[in-house]
Amino acid sequence: MFRIFLVEDEVNLNQILTTYLLKEGWEVRSFTDGQSALQAIADRPHLWILDIMLPDIDGYQLLRRIKEQSPGVPVIFISARDADIDRIMGLEMGSDDYLAKPFLPRELVIRTHRILERVYSRPNESQNSVINLEPYVLDEEKRQIYKNNEVIELTSKEYDLALFFAQNKGRALSREQIINRVWGEDYIGTDRSVDDLVRRLRKKLPDLRIETIYGYGYRVTAK
Repeated sequence: MFRIFLVEDEVNLNQILTTYLLKEGWEVRSFTDGQSALQAIADRPHLWILDIMLPDIDGYQLLRRIKEQSPGVPVIFISARDADIDRIMGLEMGSDDYLAKPFLPRELVIRTHRILERVYSRPNESQNSVINLEPYVLDEEKRQIYKNNEVIELTSKEYDLALFFAQNKGRALSREQIINRVWGEDYIGTDRSVDDLVRRLRKKLPDLRIETIYGYGYRVTAK
C-alpha cells in the first residue's frame, strides 16, 4: 500500500483531498503546518503532496529538506499562486509536478496515480534490471544509479531522465519525447523544464556525455 503525506494548511481543502486520496486505497497522513511535516520526513512516504504557502515554514524550505533526506521520493507542489516562478523553482528543486489552485480533487488523484505508477513500477522479472551506462550503472528495480559501487543521489525525475537516456543510447531524443516520458503526455509546461533537468543531470553525472542537438533535443553517446 502506498503511503502519501499531504501538507495543506487550509483545513477544509485538506479534509477534502484526504478523503479523495483515501478512496484510492492509499494510506494518507495529513498535516496543516510545516513544522509537523518537517518532523515526519524521516518516515519516508512514497509521495508528498506539498502546499507552497504554509503558515510557519516556507514550502520551498520544506521541499529542500525532503530532497536532502529522500531525494528519490516524488513530490507534487500545489499553490494558490499561479506564477511561472513557483512552478519553475519547484521543478528545479526536484518536485515532480505542479498544480495551481483552484483544481479539481480528481485531477490531483489522477496525477498521483501516474507518478506512483511511473516511479514505483517494477520491471518484468524476465528482464535484466541493471543497465550499463559507462561509467555508471542503473538498477531499475532499486531506482538507483552507481559509479564504482557508490550510489549517486538523484531526484526521481533526474533518475527517469538518466534511465530514458540509458535505454536510448545513441538516439536523438526530442524535447517533446523527453517531456512525454518524464513528465507525462498531459504535462503543461515549456522546453525550459527539459533543459533545466538536463543541466542538473550533467552536474550530478559529469562523466555522462550528453550532446545538445540545437533546436531539437539531446543524445547520449558512448565515451
